[in-house]
Amino acid sequence: QGLYSSVVCPGLVMSNMTYRILPVFLWKLLMPIMWLVSGCTGWFWAVTHFTASDVWLFKQKPEYLDSLVKYHSCTSGLGRCYVEPRKMDVDEDTAEKLYQKLLELEEQ
Repeated sequence: QGLYSSVVCPGLVMSNMTYRILPVFLWKLLMPIMWLVSGCTGWFWAVTHFTASDVWLFKQKPEYLDSLVKYHSCTSGLGRCYVEPRKMDVDEDTAEKLYQKLLELEEQ
């Protein structure tokens, strides 16, 4: 039907879900460091880093992407954004079975 699906990791995005990963006191220690790093690499880094993989993926032809890869937003030490594909720990047979199960659920 011309629909494609890809897995994307946008990087570190601060949200209510993020705060639950670590205890509150640890976030209070880490936040000044994170602000300092984002300030050193520029405001542009803070905005673009979180969406690098989303934007990159949008610009790709879906039929050329690997469906068993997760695309991660990454930033170099100098603040350059790039996307790193990382193979997911799933084999093609398992992925196909999951896809078939989703099709069955859709029919219901």
